[in-house]
Amino acid sequence: MSLALIIVTAVAVLWLAERSVEHLTLAVAALCLSAAVLLFVVTDLERAILLSSILAAGIFGASRVKYNHSGIKLVATDLPLVFAGTVPFLMAQYPLALAAVLIGSIELMLAAVAALLYVSGPPVSLEFQLLFFGIAAVSLVAVYKASGGPAAFQRNTALPRSFLSSFIASLLNPLSWRQSGGLALSDIAKDPLPLMAAVPARRPDYPDIIVIQHESIFDPRIFGLPVEPIVESFLSPENGFHGSLNVDIFGGGSWQSEFSLLTGLSSASFGSNAYFLFKRGAGRFHSSLPKTLSALGYRTMLASSCRRSFLSYDRFYRSIGIHERLFTDDFDPPFDVNRFETTNSDAFFLEAALNAHMKGIADDASPRFLYALTNFNHGPHNRKLTAPGQFEGERAFAAASLPDAYYAEYYARLVETAATWNRLKSELSSRFPKRPTLIVHYGDHQPVMTRRIEKKLKLDSDARRQFRTFYAIETLHDCSNRIPCGRGSDLDIAFLGTVVLQHAGLPLDEIFATRASLLEHCGGAYFASPSERKRRFHRTLVDLGMIDVAPAVRYQR
Repeated sequence: MSLALIIVTAVAVLWLAERSVEHLTLAVAALCLSAAVLLFVVTDLERAILLSSILAAGIFGASRVKYNHSGIKLVATDLPLVFAGTVPFLMAQYPLALAAVLIGSIELMLAAVAALLYVSGPPVSLEFQLLFFGIAAVSLVAVYKASGGPAAFQRNTALPRSFLSSFIASLLNPLSWRQSGGLALSDIAKDPLPLMAAVPARRPDYPDIIVIQHESIFDPRIFGLPVEPIVESFLSPENGFHGSLNVDIFGGGSWQSEFSLLTGLSSASFGSNAYFLFKRGAGRFHSSLPKTLSALGYRTMLASSCRRSFLSYDRFYRSIGIHERLFTDDFDPPFDVNRFETTNSDAFFLEAALNAHMKGIADDASPRFLYALTNFNHGPHNRKLTAPGQFEGERAFAAASLPDAYYAEYYARLVETAATWNRLKSELSSRFPKRPTLIVHYGDHQPVMTRRIEKKLKLDSDARRQFRTFYAIETLHDCSNRIPCGRGSDLDIAFLGTVVLQHAGLPLDEIFATRASLLEHCGGAYFASPSERKRRFHRTLVDLGMIDVAPAVRYQR
């Protein structure tokens, strides 16, 4: 195989991986450096360039698979997640994608072996190898700095181009390698904000509080798509309070929305650590919704649709004040975790979660907080997961408004969730007619499938649309008009926990009272808000030790 043909192959791989000239020079520099490193091993340019091209193709393939299923490209900080309990979850959710990755990896390895055995060229001198390596290394660093550094690549993490250069940039970003350091907020001022006075309770009774995070659920009406009454009453309860919710993520990373709801902070404030806050943040956040509720006498419970080994869920939730934590491998029969994981059906999970909640309140007058994390509408949406023979009329309704099988599947799952909730709400209401309950539903992020919707409907560009989901608040057995009815203001998920306390009529401590005062400054977009009061509030939290940013934290299990 001639050197000229190998160079043509390398150029083709680079263009396939980049699909843009925006950061092409960084990709070229990275390929040259990898070739220079390999040159020390194989000693000829032909095999060094060909092997580096195979490596680039592998990075592109992995990044493309991740992008197709999460909407975000591969970065260096994704690699530790492989060892954080995510593999079983990914195998259950994306069996075809993982099979494709396995087959592709085998093919690339065979190609590398073939290149080593059957491709050769004249050896080059050690002097040339050292010179080539030095020039390539200097060029890579220079091109990276000239391209704008980390900020330039963070802006295009959700764009379908620059796959190789984005991964290389993440490798060159020093923050990617700070595995055991402290945390740092990007939006923090030098001067603290004085805390406001605590706000007393508005009601003498403390209601039970149920918060349900609905995986990948958004309101189709933000795309101009119609919904049926059962969906409308779920997203916009007639006697409830509802609106548009701004979240920090798209396509995946549900735990970042969980973090924001429970701590009242944006995960985006923590930069490259945002994806790893459950692992690196355990023991660092001392003001949270669960801790506040516990101080008011609430018993707190988590019901997760993942196994206990997933990421660092058990450790993190313990650290922020959730006393009882149930995972799918904890639920009592007749719940069957293996059967559940074939569909992640809300009909199975929500019934198990609500049964655990109702069992807890049956003989205990203490107010209860239940935080339930569903997984039913997680992508991909190319598999029919709804109950066989059911919701076909609703699937046809969705297909008539938008002829797309992925959207029809999303809508059918949404209807099943709404029907399940109606049944369970009725059971909860009838069994406990004397317990007032505040119920909050919200979507953690949009699925990648919504990009298909935008494309098929040819919608105008809207940078914020993909970060909009929904929130809905309703009550059971509440005679005090605890919440207003109708559509509310757009809300950022960092404020949702504060709004829960307000509508429950509970007292607000000084921290939550101060956070509530920020609603008018940055209620619709917390992280994106330039509010100086918000930045000073963050300084106050750090100064008070409510956020521990020290280089090392020992959290006792």
